[in-house]
Amino acid sequence: MVPEVKSFENYLKYEKRYSVHTSTAYISDVEAFLNFMFKSYDVQDFTLIKHQHLRSWMVDMVQHKYESKSINRKISSIRTFFGFLKKQGHVTTNPTSKIVAMKVPKRLPNYIQENQAEKLLEITSVDQDEDFTYNQNSLIIEILYNCGLRSAECINLKEEDCDLKNIKVLGKGNKERLIPISDTLGKHISEFIKLKKSNEILSNGFLFQNKNGKKLYPKYIYNLVKKQISQVSSIKKRSPHVLRHSFATHLSNSGADLNSIKTLLGHSSLAATQIYTHTSIERLKDIYKKAHPKAIK
Repeated sequence: MVPEVKSFENYLKYEKRYSVHTSTAYISDVEAFLNFMFKSYDVQDFTLIKHQHLRSWMVDMVQHKYESKSINRKISSIRTFFGFLKKQGHVTTNPTSKIVAMKVPKRLPNYIQENQAEKLLEITSVDQDEDFTYNQNSLIIEILYNCGLRSAECINLKEEDCDLKNIKVLGKGNKERLIPISDTLGKHISEFIKLKKSNEILSNGFLFQNKNGKKLYPKYIYNLVKKQISQVSSIKKRSPHVLRHSFATHLSNSGADLNSIKTLLGHSSLAATQIYTHTSIERLKDIYKKAHPKAIK
């Protein structure tokens, strides 16, 4: 790793306070671009890199079947990198300033229906007569759907961040947000913490953990959600994010305003939340076609 890239990595971790996952993705994108520059143009001097080189890299990625969304993310990484280099005085211009993002086709989020969500919570309901693992899995599903958390946010929940009324969530960019919870969920969290103690589970501070006191890993959450969603829905995608999409979609369908949904999801921009209005519009179209006497059949 060249010194400038190492300094950039430290900048992301310690100044921007990005997560390990995000920092790793940025560095991977930067190294892939620099590798392309060396192999294609024998260029290693940052000051010689122009916007034409970036366009050439984008074309190469298109030819290798990269999706527009992935290409835009990689360009964003390079833009941040050159912004850092300029700030440090290594370059005088940012070659990404003339690069326009690729158009990304709009996709509606994958989600389960409200009656399916009710069934999901019913079959995974917390039962103190059951064992620790069963109750933990049940509570994970309940929190993911009732609070709209990302998988990583759920894994990183700490016991001290949960009370009977709210949970404090550490989201992307280390931004904290407070999510109100129902009395029922608050009770379930409280009872689960007591269950951990009664089972003599060695606490590591996190709400969810295995019996040996170790933090849960993303694949565990993914496999759990996939298994449970398959019991109530036939949708192809069954990741934890489907429950997050379901949370937001059901709020939107019930009339929640976009700014409130944005705050609950922890989005930094309203643009990221607007996808759920499209879902509501599609639902209205469906209702119109089924109910209005003049609707086109």
